Amino acid sequence: MQKFNTLKSIPAYLPIVNIDTDMIIPKQFLKTIKRTGLGKNLFFEMRYDDQGKENSDFILNQTPFNNSKILIAGKNFGCGSSREHAPWALLDFGITCVISSSFADIFYNNCFKNGILPIILNDEKIKELSEYANRKEEISVDLFEEKVIYGNNEIKFQIDSFKKKCLIEGLDDIALSLKKTEKIKDFEKILKSEKPWIFND
Repeated sequence: MQKFNTLKSIPAYLPIVNIDTDMIIPKQFLKTIKRTGLGKNLFFEMRYDDQGKENSDFILNQTPFNNSKILIAGKNFGCGSSREHAPWALLDFGITCVISSSFADIFYNNCFKNGILPIILNDEKIKELSEYANRKEEISVDLFEEKVIYGNNEIKFQIDSFKKKCLIEGLDDIALSLKKTEKIKDFEKILKSEKPWIFND
């Protein structure tokens, strides 16, 4: 998982509430277990028409927002089913930070496990940031300092210290387990000595 510290980008503003995981990545694209290749189908039903052509009115099909790394979205982002393909699709498209006034719990936690920073801000601050998106101006995200910087202003946000550490160090669940390799080996050694019948070798 890529380490996350600071990020600068022109944000894309998608002011739609209750964007569920099926809107983020529709069910027909869930056959793969790979984390790559899903970006082209992100927000598929909004990005493409019935003939598969790009909808020029959709924000992520417009320059410079088609290269945005920061998505500003409506409240309750990521609701619906608990598909991990949703953060995979966002990440594969290039989005590594989503800002909203609220997230669905499972999606929120899945973001951290996949290297995406979800930031919760109140509606007033969301509106302020959306103006920078509308003017196609960059904003910055500093995870270490827990702040969003826009123009001469900054907004502080809060994040769980353990989740913050995992993002900064690029630690997913597998990497966290591997950091405890020696403790696992010591436990297995003791268990093998005390209960050898558990092992078949």
